[in-house]
Amino acid sequence: MAEPLKAMYDLPFLRQFAARVTSAWAPFDGERFVQRVTGEGWEALELKARIRRIATSLGAELPDAYPEALAVLIAIHQECSGFPYLFFPDFVEVYGLHDWERSMDALEKFTSQSSAEFAIRAFIMQDTERTMARMQAWSLHENEHIRRLASEGCRPRLPWGQMLPMFKRDPSPILPILEQLKADPSLYVRKSVANNLNDIAKDNPAVVKAIASEWKGSTAFTDWIVRHGCRSLIKAADPEVLALFGYEEDAAASAVASAAIHALQEEAVIGGSSELRYSLRLADGDGDPLRLRIELGVSYVKSGGKTSQKRFLLSDKTLRPGSAVNNVKLLDWKNLSTRKHYAGLHRIALVVNGTPVAETSVLLHDSLNTAAEPAPVQATNNAAVGTLGGGSGEA
Repeated sequence: MAEPLKAMYDLPFLRQFAARVTSAWAPFDGERFVQRVTGEGWEALELKARIRRIATSLGAELPDAYPEALAVLIAIHQECSGFPYLFFPDFVEVYGLHDWERSMDALEKFTSQSSAEFAIRAFIMQDTERTMARMQAWSLHENEHIRRLASEGCRPRLPWGQMLPMFKRDPSPILPILEQLKADPSLYVRKSVANNLNDIAKDNPAVVKAIASEWKGSTAFTDWIVRHGCRSLIKAADPEVLALFGYEEDAAASAVASAAIHALQEEAVIGGSSELRYSLRLADGDGDPLRLRIELGVSYVKSGGKTSQKRFLLSDKTLRPGSAVNNVKLLDWKNLSTRKHYAGLHRIALVVNGTPVAETSVLLHDSLNTAAEPAPVQATNNAAVGTLGGGSGEA
């Protein structure tokens, strides 16, 4: 089993880093710094808390004056490249909010070595207009890391980052930055722009739909951003977005002649997996080829017994009338950091362009020796819809 990411901050790493600091500022007590970092509660701390512990331990051992302490980190920052050094921008967030100009210059330097996408958010919250103006300037920078910070740092819903509620309510201050970066030559930057749009779509779908309609067809780079920026709206089967990308909303009803999904085993255990076989066939005819987004919709049982559906993309292709699709999908029931599984009846749907066309179910148990009570719903395991509107009627 792979070690958790937080394990990268081990004693050899901390001592090597302390030696680098001492090389730039001789009074630095490297061993006391390491003791501060690894003191009470260290083992229980998760990744972001460890980053903060390192930043505050630096603050305790570096000069008391922020400009002098920051100068030490700037002197060694080019030797400290990569994800582990996120504590450089975190130091700026903790100690530099009162010194905006100096801190902005430092974050601009540090983001190229790791990333300042988390640290910049405290400055946005404190002084929104001023900080966003600096980020607009960063969107014009020659360095792709700094351009990416302009977009990534103002995402309303950045994972692991502080939410920006004012941009969830009104994303308009973000849009000039995204406009500047909509055809950026760097994929690293374009991914960030797409993720920012996807964040905005969760609270302001109309804004993203308007942008998508305006941008689509501009350049290949922009089209890539638009497609990935609209992925949540596509998953939600938003009719305007489906139409924009060539998916016919009523394709399931009008073009799919038959569809089926079957779980090879009707029961499974948490930690195991289920093999699913699915098929569909388009009606014969002389019509135009049809773009289909085929998804697996799994209604996961939650801790309180309710269910929440998660969709997984199986295929996105254009098919001619009369074409057939037959395939296998392995569904994993292992617990993840982002999803914990619970015993109960899990409905599993085959979804075409947002419409369920066939359904089965798997009864999930805690273990091989522990039976789970199925959820209080009426369902037929491994039910398959033959012709839409007929068959078992489960679609």
